[in-house]
Amino acid sequence: MVVAVALAVALALLAGRGGGGAEPLPGASPATGVLPSGVDVVVRKVVDGDTIEVTGGERVRLIGIDTPETKAPDRPVGCFGAEASRFTAGVIPPGTTVRLVGDAEQRDQYGRLLAYVYRGSDGLFVNAELLRRGYAQLLTIPPNIAHADEFAAIAGAARTGSQGLWAACTLLPNGKVAPASSPVGGGSG
Repeated sequence: MVVAVALAVALALLAGRGGGGAEPLPGASPATGVLPSGVDVVVRKVVDGDTIEVTGGERVRLIGIDTPETKAPDRPVGCFGAEASRFTAGVIPPGTTVRLVGDAEQRDQYGRLLAYVYRGSDGLFVNAELLRRGYAQLLTIPPNIAHADEFAAIAGAARTGSQGLWAACTLLPNGKVAPASSPVGGGSG
């Protein structure tokens, strides 16, 4: 509990500063080694593609992205959800040090800490990498918009380049991936 409170306080102090004064990581570079100001923690568990658990038992929801569902009890596993979870687990497996950087809001409606996540060893911006590789869709929820323009550009390039879920899943008329679609050519639709 003490660690969770310390994380929350530290992220609250960083909220709205969009990286605390460090140069922003460019969208074209997956890893720069330059980390913005934040709180360093260790990944304990990857819950799914866009949620991790860190030291102290705190659940962290990655800001600005949405991976297909894999854990919702009332819905089937989303198209490319398992792949997104495996990718996140491969990029930041348990034991990995990550830096959490806050934005305007500290928590989501489910009580999860909201953060941009950077891999400590090389500065990989995990949220952006999930978008770049097509494991996530853009999810902009104001006021958490520090990287909204960067993320929109990355997501657009992934879609145009048919990366990941953009090639594998059925698209809805609004351009989003159908939540529980089968992979294209995978049978039931």
